[in-house]
Amino acid sequence: MNKRVIIRSRMMCWTLLRAACLMLFAFHFSSLPAVAQSSREFDQFFLEAMIQRQKGNNAAAFDLLRHCQELNPEAPEVYYFLAQYYSALKNTEKSVDCFKKAAALQPDNVTYMETLAQIYIRQQDFAQAIPVVEKIYERDKERLDLLEILFQLYQQVGRNDKAVEVLNRIEAIDGKSERISMAKSEIFTRQGNKKGAIAEIKALAQKYPNDLNYMALYAETMMMNGQVKKALKVYDQILQQEPDNNRVLMSLRTYHQALGHQTVADSLTERVLLNGNATSEERVHLLRQEIAACEQEGGDSTRVLQLFRKMLARPQSDEDMALLCASYMNAKQMPKDSISRVLEQALAIAPDNSMARLQLVGYAWEKEDMDRVVSLCQDARQYNPDEMAFYYYQGIAFYKQEKLDEALSAFKNGIGVIKDDSNPEIVSDFYAVMGDILHQQGQAEEAFAAYDSCLVWKEDNIGCLNNYAYYLSERGERLSKAEEMSYKTIKAEPKNSTYLDTYAWILYMEKRYAEAKIYIEQAVQNLDEKQDNSVILEHADKIKLKIKEE
Repeated sequence: MNKRVIIRSRMMCWTLLRAACLMLFAFHFSSLPAVAQSSREFDQFFLEAMIQRQKGNNAAAFDLLRHCQELNPEAPEVYYFLAQYYSALKNTEKSVDCFKKAAALQPDNVTYMETLAQIYIRQQDFAQAIPVVEKIYERDKERLDLLEILFQLYQQVGRNDKAVEVLNRIEAIDGKSERISMAKSEIFTRQGNKKGAIAEIKALAQKYPNDLNYMALYAETMMMNGQVKKALKVYDQILQQEPDNNRVLMSLRTYHQALGHQTVADSLTERVLLNGNATSEERVHLLRQEIAACEQEGGDSTRVLQLFRKMLARPQSDEDMALLCASYMNAKQMPKDSISRVLEQALAIAPDNSMARLQLVGYAWEKEDMDRVVSLCQDARQYNPDEMAFYYYQGIAFYKQEKLDEALSAFKNGIGVIKDDSNPEIVSDFYAVMGDILHQQGQAEEAFAAYDSCLVWKEDNIGCLNNYAYYLSERGERLSKAEEMSYKTIKAEPKNSTYLDTYAWILYMEKRYAEAKIYIEQAVQNLDEKQDNSVILEHADKIKLKIKEE
């Protein structure tokens, strides 16, 4: 072959080879930047989505996240946040799908998995929630809270065998406890496995042989599962060691009640109520049961009152028993003097009990024993300084006794405890009576300021409107305001002679004598013979005289 041809052929081969290599390298190096660029673009858009989310621009964040999904369909974080937006948009199906996708793409992410489990539980899809929670627990076996959740979930789907397995897992970590043993025993009972139910509690009692409560629980479990004789034997053993064991006494009481052995049951009731081991809460609960039983049998209160008397004759740790007794006596409409004695006992134990004190104030008020009202309210200053009602009742009591300075002092002290959420009726009356007192003391401007405060709290306080209007008319001041206020009173009570007289007198002061005559005649027609009507009659004479002069 021609040497020049061979050389040219070799050169062509090298040229083609070099071109191929260049194309290969060009392809390789051009594809890497494209991937990197796509990743950078995703990162930029995702970061911007989070920024917009942080700013509260949820629509923009949502759109950016959907673009991120297009850029990288395998990014779990995108699905996690999209799921939240779909949830907000009430698109539950899409939201759940996104949460599933996030958890599937990154099953090691506890947040994703826990969120998915919560969603299943919220939807009551307990069967789906179980494997998710199990996976989370497999990664962190120190989390007892997950086992507690699994226990509940297995019960929800009727897998009691698996629920017991979970309890065994908890027990292996935490040790045997009453709560776990009781839970297992209850499951066995539901399954009809009486032996298993009893054995579980027996094991607990044997593990803690010095704890009589577990022995009592063992006996209760036997009683529930039909082994009555064995249960009674265990109860006897406990009472030999601790004769006043309330748990056993209450169980025996229930047992004898069920058999109709009422005398024995009543004896056990008194034994529980009067022994030193019972807490106040237990005694109150037991007495409530006795009251309910008594009402079912016809409502004879004799036995209940006997129990109360025996109880209250003993030292009390708190006022609960006395208050329950007073409440019962009140329901039975017993004499208020008798109820008062019990309430006094409650106050002696707990002088800061405002409910008992207010009830005593009410009884004293009904008897018009103002000295007693004043005394009770004065003591309340020490124990219930922020209770506005006591200042009010004390002020009114002093006012009824015509002790104006003391009454005014009580009301002024009460103003200091008025709050925005105070009872408007009481606050309004506070200021109304203050206004009356101040006016009687010749402090007209201060009285009018008090009336203004009264009407701020209750604009339709009729008594205040009448007095305010009348006192203004007496001074010949702001008569149009006085007329407006007085008119409200006769609209509210059109046959009230006092209010009609006030309105007539304001019209008289405004020199509207013909109108005044109409209303004063109505006032005279509606006179209350039990009241002093001299002022009304005097006004009537003056108005008639003025009409004649006209």
